[in-house]
Amino acid sequence: MENEEKKIYSAFETNIYVRPDDIDMNNHVHYSKYLDYLLTARYEQMKNNYGMSMEEFLERGYTWVASNINITYKRAIQLGDKVTVRAQITGAKGAQVFLNFWILKGENKKVAAEGNSIFTMISIKNGRPVRIPPDVLEKYSV
Repeated sequence: MENEEKKIYSAFETNIYVRPDDIDMNNHVHYSKYLDYLLTARYEQMKNNYGMSMEEFLERGYTWVASNINITYKRAIQLGDKVTVRAQITGAKGAQVFLNFWILKGENKKVAAEGNSIFTMISIKNGRPVRIPPDVLEKYSV
């Protein structure tokens, strides 16, 4: 994964259900919840699509931290809207995985927000970055 410049990675989708406590005083989903939606989707996709759950990382002594997240908000999401989070790895290098994501609204899946992020694998033992093991890179290269 690390040296493959032109590889196209799979995009995976996770449905999110807007809850009443996601709604802010402007009667739409609070901007911070978009990040919650991304993290919920990534947690599910790690297990269901990449075949390695967060629990498995923890058992191996690793965890992930967000190093950088950029979100561009395009349209409001409201109570009752169906939300789909589409995420696609774009590459990996050293301890980091690079990810693009789209938060899609409704049955027509119009983009409500889009962005990119960098997640860094760290050692639980010392809190320092750890090079992503080859077997993990292979699982993430779908």
